[in-house]
Amino acid sequence: MPLNRRAFLGTSAVAGAGAALVGGSAVPAAAFGRGQEPGHGRGRPSKRYSFTVMGTTDLHGNVFNWDYFTDKEFDDKDHNDVGLAKISTLVDQVRREKGRGNTLLIDAGDTIQGTQLSYYYAKVDPITARRGPVHPMAQAMNAIGYDAAALGNHEFNYGIPVLRKFEEQCDFPLLGANVLDAKSLRPAFAPYVMKRMRTPHGRDVRVAILGLTNPGVAIWDKANVSGKMVFPGLEEQAAKFVPRLRSMGADVVIVSAHSGNSGTSSYGDQIPYVENAAGLVAEQVPGIDAILVGHAHLEIPEYFVENKRTGKKVVLSEPLKWGQRLTLFDFDLVWEKGRWVVERAGSRVLNSNTVAEDPKITRLLADEHEKVVAYVNQVIGTSTAAMSTAEAAWKDEPIIDLINVVQTETVRSALAGGAYASLPVLSQASCFSRTAQIPAGNVTIRDAAGLYPFENTLEARVLTGAQVREYLEFSARYYVQTAAGAPVDPSKLTNAENTPDYNYDAVSGLTYEIDVAKPSGSRIVNLSFEGKPIDPAAEFVLAVNNYRASGGGNFPHVAAAKQVWANSEEIRNTIIAWVQAKGSVDASQFASVDWRLTRDGVPVF
Repeated sequence: MPLNRRAFLGTSAVAGAGAALVGGSAVPAAAFGRGQEPGHGRGRPSKRYSFTVMGTTDLHGNVFNWDYFTDKEFDDKDHNDVGLAKISTLVDQVRREKGRGNTLLIDAGDTIQGTQLSYYYAKVDPITARRGPVHPMAQAMNAIGYDAAALGNHEFNYGIPVLRKFEEQCDFPLLGANVLDAKSLRPAFAPYVMKRMRTPHGRDVRVAILGLTNPGVAIWDKANVSGKMVFPGLEEQAAKFVPRLRSMGADVVIVSAHSGNSGTSSYGDQIPYVENAAGLVAEQVPGIDAILVGHAHLEIPEYFVENKRTGKKVVLSEPLKWGQRLTLFDFDLVWEKGRWVVERAGSRVLNSNTVAEDPKITRLLADEHEKVVAYVNQVIGTSTAAMSTAEAAWKDEPIIDLINVVQTETVRSALAGGAYASLPVLSQASCFSRTAQIPAGNVTIRDAAGLYPFENTLEARVLTGAQVREYLEFSARYYVQTAAGAPVDPSKLTNAENTPDYNYDAVSGLTYEIDVAKPSGSRIVNLSFEGKPIDPAAEFVLAVNNYRASGGGNFPHVAAAKQVWANSEEIRNTIIAWVQAKGSVDASQFASVDWRLTRDGVPVF
């Protein structure tokens, strides 16, 4: 796949407030900043300057405050709003308050995947087509005036050509200092951008923005990047680039990192690089003033990490996903000994539900929005009964059985007549959304797609009975240990050890109980296949999504298991095609209770 969109080394980009130096080439300053002289030093007024860097992350294809899976305005229990149209209003407010030339706007990645709006322009009316459309996220971010964006792991979901085309359509650089060409080991994207903030004192402030993405791309999107790109750790690459940026004259160094703050990895030790490394970067690499954190989908208004070598406090902030929050990093600088020095740095977040959508953005993309609404509302079949995921996190529900029956039939058909046709097929599925539903009556694309909001594809891996048991034990850690006879509150029963819903798998083709009174690791009870205790040595084919098969969630055995089949079609499209082929979805034909939660043999529900 091509890597030659724009050669970023020696290429400049001008966007937003200041002049830019992208990867190594200067552009004249183009913006005026503000300053104040409140103090005195050595008998002279001190030169001071303040500026603000705004940040978003994990936008995941959200432009409008709209949920394409429910076909109505987005809402949640906290009444958050989403989308770049709201962010645009907040950005305009900050620019009016601070002065446009005293602000920058950056993003920490995961931009082009997540909604049916972004999916439509990657797959249905793709931006890669000859004379194809401009991606709605590029249009919106260009109109708002972003200065830079780090690459997220989901940028690679649709393959390198889509990402390169998106990069070409953006008026700002996509940064990835730890995305290297697999052959040359040179950066495959711009590692950094240098912005100049003009002050009233005749001395520009040079602000370096270093972009880092998640090393997990090498696992999660192996099919798209293997042999093309490699992804070293964030700490390693930051340690290379931050001193270089300081030697180039950077007065302020900001890292935009698509990496959480916990220091943990969902993929265990499969690769030697930490998934959630933002805090480690602040702790280990001297010379950083602030880090815009992404990936973890958490809200961190302000958090300080002390650098181990210098003792300096580095400010970190993560705005909530989907454009629900906008981070503001405020920097106060003072001129000392011939250079600008950060005197104070802090951060806060603004809530997008406090403002209206920017009509400039909604008008700009009204046609694209209407096309996608029409697309997702196409009827593909009917259902004899309503199904919902409302209780699927703790009960074996027919709507999850629907995913598993589609995957099982698809894999069984693919293996027919081959060497593995005689092996029984199991299937894993997760409750990705607790609000997904299939209505009684007409079923639309959005109903089916709502079951599978991720662009995962399907694989088949061979596991033994013993390995299946360990897989299920690992999955069952999702439940909070609850003593027999104690009251059970479903809202407090799940997500133990901060395990997200998408890392709990229900497996079909077997029967088993999960005893939540027992400690994690010894909960799987009465595990049976065809009515008999499972044979530890027996072989099974597991229909599994590519995220799990590549090590996502760090489930045991599956990443190293023999792959006997793989498909490039998204599972959501396989579900849609299955419903279209059947015409009618009849849960009585496939739904069964194969697993349940128990305590000392007594069902919890």
